[in-house]
Amino acid sequence: MVKADLKDPRELYKVSGFEEQEQPAPALQGKMRPKPDCGEADYQGREQLMNRKVLITGGDSGIGRAVAIAFSREGADIALQYLPGEESDANEVAGLIESAGRKAVLIPADYKMQEAPQQVVAQAVAQLGGLDTVVLNAAQQIAHPTLEDLPIQQVRDSFEINVVAMYGIAKAAIAHIPAGGSILTTTSIQGFNPSSQLLDYAATKAAIRNFTINLAQQLADKGIRVNGVAPGPIWTPLQLAQGQLEGALPKFGQNTLLKRAGQPVEVAPVYVFLASNAASYITGQIYGVTGGESIN
Repeated sequence: MVKADLKDPRELYKVSGFEEQEQPAPALQGKMRPKPDCGEADYQGREQLMNRKVLITGGDSGIGRAVAIAFSREGADIALQYLPGEESDANEVAGLIESAGRKAVLIPADYKMQEAPQQVVAQAVAQLGGLDTVVLNAAQQIAHPTLEDLPIQQVRDSFEINVVAMYGIAKAAIAHIPAGGSILTTTSIQGFNPSSQLLDYAATKAAIRNFTINLAQQLADKGIRVNGVAPGPIWTPLQLAQGQLEGALPKFGQNTLLKRAGQPVEVAPVYVFLASNAASYITGQIYGVTGGESIN
């Protein structure tokens, strides 16, 4: 008798914490120890997104990278926005997209620049020849132990990058997305169960949660679905550029029900599902990928 392919979720990937390490922003995935698993070796597509034209923000590393790899192997062409300074990571992803036989378009942009969202959408549409799916994933996360330590300029930047740019991209993209297309957002467990050291980041993720639900209400009449994904502690470069307080990485993800941090490859299939026709009756929803932490 052939045994079922069951894998104990507690024992997948790295089950212990991570060594203390830090990088200046923007942190690069290629310099992480260990490197996150974004599905480079193992993700296998099933033609769920054939010939889609997709814009992914923050697609050079972490969750965005895993989504770009998965979408391309499902048959999509990808316009990938990344922050200037992250070219090495972005070029790696472009190579992986092209090795899947799909088109890769690289778009450097800093969302602290007011005109960036509109420019990113315009370039994606021009170079892909259209746009039907948008994954809003770019974010800034910088931890501070107290409100007194939190610079107000950082608060402004976090909302500009994490929230205002999301509005701008969605606003510019809607005119191009046909019925059947979708917009996917990345919120976070922090939008539901915030950590004290992430006051500004958590607030932006709560805003994204409401933005997702509200935008779904507006776009249903156009046949455009809007859903979000709320990751928990996922091993990404975001954690190394002051995304965690000093000394926190060895315990990162250890307090989840599964007693480990997640890997980006474990999040990507949810984005694939929500973008696919299999999710045709799903809109205005947030899906948690948290290792067991509740978003309800």
